[in-house]
Amino acid sequence: MTFLARENTIAKEGYNRWKVTLAALSIHLCIGQIYAFSVFNQPLTKVNGITESAASDWKLTTLGWIFSIALFFLGASAAIFGKWMERVGPRKAMFVSALCFSSGFMISALGVYLHIIWLLYLGSGVIGGIGLGLGYISPVSTLIKWFPDRPGMATGMAIMGFGGGAMIASPLSVFLMKQFSNVQSVGVTQTFVVMGCLYFLLMMFGSFIVRVPAENWKPKGFDSTKATKGKLITQSHVLADEAIKTPQFYLLFGVLMLNVTAGIGVLGQASVMIQELFSVESVGASKAINATSAAGFVMLLSFFNMAGRFIWSSLSDKIGRKNTYTIFFTLGILLYSTIPSIGGSGSVFLFIAAFAVIISMYGGGFATIPAYLRDLFGTKQVGAIHGRLLLAWSMAAILGPVIINYMRQYQIEVQGLPKSQVYSTTMYVMAGLLVIGLICNLLVKPVDVKHNLKED
Repeated sequence: MTFLARENTIAKEGYNRWKVTLAALSIHLCIGQIYAFSVFNQPLTKVNGITESAASDWKLTTLGWIFSIALFFLGASAAIFGKWMERVGPRKAMFVSALCFSSGFMISALGVYLHIIWLLYLGSGVIGGIGLGLGYISPVSTLIKWFPDRPGMATGMAIMGFGGGAMIASPLSVFLMKQFSNVQSVGVTQTFVVMGCLYFLLMMFGSFIVRVPAENWKPKGFDSTKATKGKLITQSHVLADEAIKTPQFYLLFGVLMLNVTAGIGVLGQASVMIQELFSVESVGASKAINATSAAGFVMLLSFFNMAGRFIWSSLSDKIGRKNTYTIFFTLGILLYSTIPSIGGSGSVFLFIAAFAVIISMYGGGFATIPAYLRDLFGTKQVGAIHGRLLLAWSMAAILGPVIINYMRQYQIEVQGLPKSQVYSTTMYVMAGLLVIGLICNLLVKPVDVKHNLKED
């Protein structure tokens, strides 16, 4: 097991740092599968009935908890094991991530075979979720250390992989289930086993090739003093336990949570929203959006979510992280405030364009926040600090959908509004949340030197 030790992952002189991006992508493209887990929901409701749900089959509401549990343990494990990951190095953390994520599929496969729901909660939810958390933060922390000259671009590349993982996992899952399905099985058990093996091999490849830079390593020709001139970037380091004592940590917590809350609420209801806003009753048969067109809208948003992670984070290397988030919030406030008017005008093109930009900034927020943390707290324990900040994601995953869903339900059932009019108030609420996020971002300033790590 010494092969997994951090000291055995230190790169030799002349190592090509771009190889680390391949290691990061091999991890994030795998764990990004969680965003495609919903493709299993419908088949899992027919495990006993095969062609249609039987009385003994699971309900969709029961299966929905798997995704929620997985995201909860992603944030929790990232927060809890972040310091451990920095201490033992990325190879061991990626190795454990691969074991957890792949074994989660195996345990879930057993759960489907025996038809025991708590085994799916344990496998894909708890154990798989822990694999998600470790797999999410370890490549990001490593890339930040390798790319001090372009941390936004580097982290954007990895986190773009997380966003794109679902685009691979979704068709792969459907294909495998089709191959394994027969008159006695919906094919989920076998698909889980195959995917568990495939993801284990790919993630192990990433853990084997990952390297960390030697102490005080810098890219050739890189001048950290010149690179940070005029920008909100520290030359010092703050440890994770000290970082949570600073106001900057909680301001960035608010920045991430509010940006994600606005975006994730829309993503969760994108298909329903566009169909209700552009229904036959509201815009006529010629402009109405059906389920097929709505599915295309969701796919388009997924593309902009993925592309925004790379484009915005790369731009942040040029204009600074604080300026990038100022654009996110300012432009987001403007777009959310005008969505009701755009919907009322009946312009499908403007509606789609507005949400494409909004979702690109949602993805960009995820990719830019690790570099923002690096700017303020240094690189010493940036992975651990990032892990703790991801709890903001867990909170946003609850707040966003709750605001959208319950406000919609209240306006339909209590106020009696038609479905095409129920999103106006919600959009204004989202704009209000972004105003608070903008204030949090504008209040960010350099960390007080009293929190800096004292060098021997």
